[in-house]
Amino acid sequence: MFTHHDRLRPSYDVVIIGAGGHGLAAAYYLARDHGIRNVAVIEKGYLGGGNTGRNTTIIRSNYLTPEGVQFYDESVRLWQDLAQDFDLNLFYSTRGHYTLAHTDAAMRTMRWRAEVNKHYGIASETVDAEALRAAVPMLDLSCGGHAPVVGALYHAPGAIARHDAVAWGYGRGADRRGVEIHQRTEVVAIELEDRGSGPEVTGVVTDRGRIATRKVLCAVAGSTPGLLAMVGLTSPIYIHPLQAMVSEPVKPWLDPIIVSGSLHVYVSQTARGELVMGASLDPYELHSTRSTLDFAESLSMHMLEMFPFLADVKVVRQWAGMADMTPDFAPIMGMTPVRGFYLDSGWGTWGFKATPVCGKTMSHTVARDESHPLIGAFGLDRFRRYALTGEKGAASVGH
Repeated sequence: MFTHHDRLRPSYDVVIIGAGGHGLAAAYYLARDHGIRNVAVIEKGYLGGGNTGRNTTIIRSNYLTPEGVQFYDESVRLWQDLAQDFDLNLFYSTRGHYTLAHTDAAMRTMRWRAEVNKHYGIASETVDAEALRAAVPMLDLSCGGHAPVVGALYHAPGAIARHDAVAWGYGRGADRRGVEIHQRTEVVAIELEDRGSGPEVTGVVTDRGRIATRKVLCAVAGSTPGLLAMVGLTSPIYIHPLQAMVSEPVKPWLDPIIVSGSLHVYVSQTARGELVMGASLDPYELHSTRSTLDFAESLSMHMLEMFPFLADVKVVRQWAGMADMTPDFAPIMGMTPVRGFYLDSGWGTWGFKATPVCGKTMSHTVARDESHPLIGAFGLDRFRRYALTGEKGAASVGH
């Protein structure tokens, strides 16, 4: 699907570090919308091999803050036309999304989120346990007697898509427009120069040679701290493993997406019948994508509390990604104190659903050298100004 390039050019207008969904989407929209085609996407591994290929593919916009709701709503709108843009089946499937509430306090939060969503024209509403029983008859509302369900937030636009196809679609679209994608190429240094007004990007050094450029976009998720160190910047990002697993295929029975913050579990069923399941972050910092037995045991226990009839279903595989978390559970996007160095990071557990809107907003930011209006609240300088965006109430479960 992609052109193989034997060597790097001496220079590019833009270098994007990271060939995941976000980096490839930015390259695609730079070429398609802004006419900037002399672009190199540099990836030390393989295309889509990071968090883009290691998530649970849930797409939604039922966030808590006005900034988050508007941002993800635009992403959902873009998702719906993406397969046609690519001429590629992304298996995009609107399912509806239930966030379970197990306490009265949780239901108050669901009502709060529903009202914020409705204010911005997003289809979200609270439902009681009986409505949930009718919609998902297989769900044990008592949850084994440990955490009975009292209601839920229902988000009708909730959807899933095939994550690797999204990376392929953006990659192929960028490639056809002249963007070069260089896999198995590692960035070892970023060159800066200070001409009296602060540091500016002048080049990128890779293990295959040097590239002259004035613009670098960093879209490397869990590897962000290392890239920031190359340009002398720091951030409050911390890295935690985020694990998931998938079952053997079974007859389709679960149409909506089910999420429980109290049980720390979320699940959807693919078109092939597999149950894709995930949980919250591992409770320790670790720059690693290893998986653990403790995760599989814990998640299986909570799944059986909700769906006890799954006891004999087998787990086929499990995996992990590196979640780049921020203190306010919102991303870090836009320009930085280093001129020509742009950041798309801090995605934690919710980066896949933002792929299209990140590409659109970051390509705008790079092309025009000004932050797109939708990402104004997500700048790196908000931590210095103590102007955090409190999104934890809608993103604290890894989904």
